[in-house]
Amino acid sequence: MDFIDIFIMGRKYRVPPSLTVQKAMEYAGFQLIRGCGCRGGACGACAMVYGVPGNYRIKTGLACVTLVEQGMMILNMPHFPSRKAVYHIENVKAMAESIVKLYPEIARCVRCNTCTKMCPQDIPVMEVVAAASVGDIQKAADLSMECVMCALCAARCPGELSPYHIALLCRRLYGRHVVSPYPHVIDRLKELDSGEYDEEMDRLLKLNSEELREEYRRAQADKRVI
Repeated sequence: MDFIDIFIMGRKYRVPPSLTVQKAMEYAGFQLIRGCGCRGGACGACAMVYGVPGNYRIKTGLACVTLVEQGMMILNMPHFPSRKAVYHIENVKAMAESIVKLYPEIARCVRCNTCTKMCPQDIPVMEVVAAASVGDIQKAADLSMECVMCALCAARCPGELSPYHIALLCRRLYGRHVVSPYPHVIDRLKELDSGEYDEEMDRLLKLNSEELREEYRRAQADKRVI
C-alpha cells in the first residue's frame, strides 16, 4: 500500500492516501473525544484548519469529509472563537433593529462572499447575512435551514462576523414569532404534558439494544402498511 506524509499538530505521520482527515488522525493513533460526531458532514463538529504544500492560503474544512493530501498540515479546531449574543427569544422582535442590536458587527459586512465560499453545505451565507440586516427574517431562515453550525463561515470573515449565530437567531425568530404554530404540534405537546406517553416511554427505556432495533423495524413495517 502506498502511504503519504501528513503533519498533525506539527508532527509527521504516514497514512494511506484514501482516508479522510478524521480517519487519518485515528489511523495515526489519535483518540477523538471532542471535535467528532456524525462522521458524515452533517453535524459540523469537526471543523479544522489546514495547509498544503505550494499554496500559501490557510484552508478550512470538515475533517470527516476532507481527504488527506501529501504534505497536508492539519490543525483540528472543534470550536472557532466567535461572539454569540445572549437573549431571550420571547423578548426579541422579528425585525432588523433586533438583529443589529444583538449583532452590531453585521454592519461591517463588506459583501466579500468569503463566508459563502467557506460553507461546506453550499449555503449562500452572504445572502443570509444581507437578508438579516434588512429584517427579512423568513428569507434568512429559509436560506440557512441546512446550516450545521460548523463556524467555518466565521473563521475567514474579514469583518469578524458570526454569520452562523446570526442565521440561528433568524431561524429562532421565524419559528417563534413569524410562522404560526401547527395545531397538531400543540395537541401533541398537551398529550406529553398530560403524561399520556409516560408508560410507553418507561417500557422503551428498559429495552436492550436488540429489542430497540426490533421495535424500530416493527414501526417501519407498520408505516409501510399504512
